[in-house]
Amino acid sequence: MKGEINSIPVFVIAAESSSFSQAAEKLYVTRSAVAKTISRLEQRLGITLFNRTTRSQSLTDEGLLYYEFCRRALNEIKMAEDILEGGKLQVSGKLRVSVPVLLGHLCISPLLSALAKEHPKLELEISFSDRQVDLSEEGFDLAVRIGALPDSSSLIAKNLTSHSMIFCASPDYFRQAGEPISLEELEQHEAIAYIHSGRILKWQVKNERGEISEINPPARLMMDDMQAIKDAAIMGGGIAWLPYWLVREQLASGSLKEILKEYSSASWPIYAVWLRTPRLPLKVRFAIDKLVSELPGMMDVIEAQI
Repeated sequence: MKGEINSIPVFVIAAESSSFSQAAEKLYVTRSAVAKTISRLEQRLGITLFNRTTRSQSLTDEGLLYYEFCRRALNEIKMAEDILEGGKLQVSGKLRVSVPVLLGHLCISPLLSALAKEHPKLELEISFSDRQVDLSEEGFDLAVRIGALPDSSSLIAKNLTSHSMIFCASPDYFRQAGEPISLEELEQHEAIAYIHSGRILKWQVKNERGEISEINPPARLMMDDMQAIKDAAIMGGGIAWLPYWLVREQLASGSLKEILKEYSSASWPIYAVWLRTPRLPLKVRFAIDKLVSELPGMMDVIEAQI
């Protein structure tokens, strides 16, 4: 059993190296020792972990899956050792986080600020922007993003929760233009569209069969800030598709009115995103854990009135 456990760090180092020779240098052993350890591990598991040629090596699909689990296991062991060694573990250093502007102000910033208060040695820097930042190029440890994510081999994402989207406009707008009662009528009205990364965000709607589809909002007004879209909707500029958490106070006061409830039940996922790394820094892990444990409950309270 001891030999089986000892083979895991060797396998992880080999997976993160360009060759067995490079792995041997990191481990201060011979290349032959690395190769024999990997061979015994493959024999025990009954699978091939590496695609090997005279010029290169790469993980097989089974090897990649095994690597992900082994890497996480080693990270957990290291964290446990840190906790045992330091008593109550205190996070330190600067944590740079990119968050969407409005969701960041309402939900993310309070949670991360509470984390910083719990760990006095942690320096917290939050950047509020709806732009999709490059974590590696811009030096961010963590980002919170809304909506579907593109495939990336350099990033890891964790689903935190989701939020509901609704159609709404001011009572004055409906008095002048009428209130749509179907998706066909919705497309005949004036919309206030959200622009993200230079493109108009399509509205997601649920049809009579409960299927989610997308429509292009018939927009004359287009903005890249949801607060501005909300303000324009209150002023009678048209129909907007906005997060419930952003407009709940205006719905309660009557300055905005929700429409087409049966069609607008689509929800958007909220993710934490960070760089793929052999060992996740504790400050990032603690931030992720804070968001995972508390953001869903916060969102449930906000949307309880729907």
